[in-house]
Amino acid sequence: MSDNDAHVAPQHGPVAPEVTEGIRSLHERIDELHRMVAQRLETEGVHTAGEWLHDRAGAVVHQARAIPAWQRHTKGELRWPVTLTCAVGVTLQSAVPGRLQLVHPSWALTAAQGTLGIVLVAANPRRINRESTALRLLALTFAALLSLANGWSVARLAIGIVQGTMGQTAGPLLITGGAIWLTNVVVFALWYWEFDRGGPVARALGTERYPDFQFVQMTLPPEMVPPEWEPAFVDYLYLAFTNAAAFSPTDVMPLSRTAKIGMTVQSIISIVTIALVVSRAVNILPVHA
Repeated sequence: MSDNDAHVAPQHGPVAPEVTEGIRSLHERIDELHRMVAQRLETEGVHTAGEWLHDRAGAVVHQARAIPAWQRHTKGELRWPVTLTCAVGVTLQSAVPGRLQLVHPSWALTAAQGTLGIVLVAANPRRINRESTALRLLALTFAALLSLANGWSVARLAIGIVQGTMGQTAGPLLITGGAIWLTNVVVFALWYWEFDRGGPVARALGTERYPDFQFVQMTLPPEMVPPEWEPAFVDYLYLAFTNAAAFSPTDVMPLSRTAKIGMTVQSIISIVTIALVVSRAVNILPVHA
């Protein structure tokens, strides 16, 4: 075979009419699609496909922001409100008379609670957004210690009043009863805060769907609620205070059985404390002629 034979270009035959017709039909369809897109963009008031994509992306972002903060991932709530409230609760608990305290010497329990508090603050100093089983257990241990000590104080106070061994003067009795009542508010605020939708970290991450408490903001129209609102510790402190004062729910409704049981127990403790302390104080108040 010669070199000329090796380099001969392949010969193409004439293009079939069916192929030509198919190519022409495809071009017509592309032109029709182009006209339809142009008309749609003109109807929506945009001039280019880039503007249309930008508007659609903005609509998607707006729709994401329309989801309430308590139903999506957030940056986590601030640490200082719960830390300050816990410090007040520990201080109130250490101020009750020695015979009403769970542990002797009293500073031992205070030191243990303070140590737990320091560890929790060090782990999440600014915002509570770090998920850890160990930190979760430490937080629940702190709440349990505060609850156990306050429950002991309530029981000892009630027994002392009934047996007549406590409450000889109205002033100290009212102060002690008030400290125990306020500590009870702090205790249940902690429990509500720790268990609603799995706790503060779970709420920030949006891992739990169903809430244990229904706050008013969850049912109001979106225009009446700030877009970044979500329940924080102050909301649970308010819940615990109103439940202790009214002996029943006010504007925050319990949804889960756990929430209902917790609010019931708090109301019982509050009723016992107020009824015994106030009735005893009224009986021993000095009568002036």
